[in-house]
Amino acid sequence: MNLFLAAALVAVVTGLAIGAMLFVRRRAPEGSFFEDGDRASGVFGVLATGFSILLGFVVFLSFSTYDTSRAGADVEAVTIFQQVETAQFFPREVSGRLTGELICYGRSVVHEEWPSMEAGTLGDSVNPWGIELFKTIEGVEPSTAREQTAYDKWFDQTSEREQARLDRVHGAAGVIPTPLWIVIFFTSVLIFAYMLFFADSGERAKVQAMLMGAVVAVMTAMLLLLNFLDNPYHPGVGSLKPVAMERTLRILDEALPRVNVQVDAPCDETGRPS
Repeated sequence: MNLFLAAALVAVVTGLAIGAMLFVRRRAPEGSFFEDGDRASGVFGVLATGFSILLGFVVFLSFSTYDTSRAGADVEAVTIFQQVETAQFFPREVSGRLTGELICYGRSVVHEEWPSMEAGTLGDSVNPWGIELFKTIEGVEPSTAREQTAYDKWFDQTSEREQARLDRVHGAAGVIPTPLWIVIFFTSVLIFAYMLFFADSGERAKVQAMLMGAVVAVMTAMLLLLNFLDNPYHPGVGSLKPVAMERTLRILDEALPRVNVQVDAPCDETGRPS
């Protein structure tokens, strides 16, 4: 989320709402348009309470998805590292290919999939290096107990990686359905319109401005928060970044030479086939 753009949007919407309130105030009777202020306040309390409950539920839902996407990205990166370790227990020609393809998978996540998620264009596409990993392991026939153990563990880790990727990608699709957005915006407009009936020509202008401005500023900020949580991959402050996968790739670059593992990754630095 771009904080400056968000702050500017809150300021503009709040300013317009205050302007509308002061304009209506010029023609409003003293004491507001409501003859019974207590009854009007009670109705407003019902509207505000309903809006707050709905908003709280949606924020919780959106944050749960946000946290699931973040956790999925972390688990995916850790599983890649673990699979590199498991790959070293296969025959040398196979372990080299698997290790290189795992590194290419990580590079592809960072440089190919992440920009696509930020742009909202990833869709249902699969990671091509996941397919290459399947093709490579498909031809492996374990011949020792150590290779058999590594073979079984590999498929368990593959399942974990695929599930983690699904969790990561799920957040890019958005979880708040359109009807819910419609209800939220409808309620916001209704509260704004209801607030205009509290316009009071007998009350000071700055008090009326604060009355309207505080309500509209809070609603606008909450709607922006919902939009951010609904798609956490937009560029800006607080958005999810491939930090975990980048860390895993750096660790592998440092660790593999120390254990005498030379890797010729079949891709360039961005994960594209070389």
